[in-house]
Amino acid sequence: MDLRDQLKNMFPDHEEQDFQMPEEKFVQKEPLVCKFEKKGRHGKPVTLIEGFEGSEEDLKKISKRIKTTLGIGGSEKDGIVVIQGDNRDKIMVILKEMGYKTKRVGG
Repeated sequence: MDLRDQLKNMFPDHEEQDFQMPEEKFVQKEPLVCKFEKKGRHGKPVTLIEGFEGSEEDLKKISKRIKTTLGIGGSEKDGIVVIQGDNRDKIMVILKEMGYKTKRVGG
């Protein structure tokens, strides 16, 4: 006799129900820093998004959404998303739609 059978004997009127744990939504504590940089890239401008506190998988989702929405290239590595060109304003709008707070750094 397992535990379920014992509980059914103790509480015959009780009906079993399926229970699902509620998913915890990740909340970013600090705002994402969105900055422009040309240094060390042979003069090519890029937009950097720093300060992400979630998993690498979530970082890749953010990067992919930005790249597909804007139709430009970029990459993600070591918690930093690198997007080609100076697109800070557009990226900040996309991140705000996704529910992230952002901070613009530089010019």
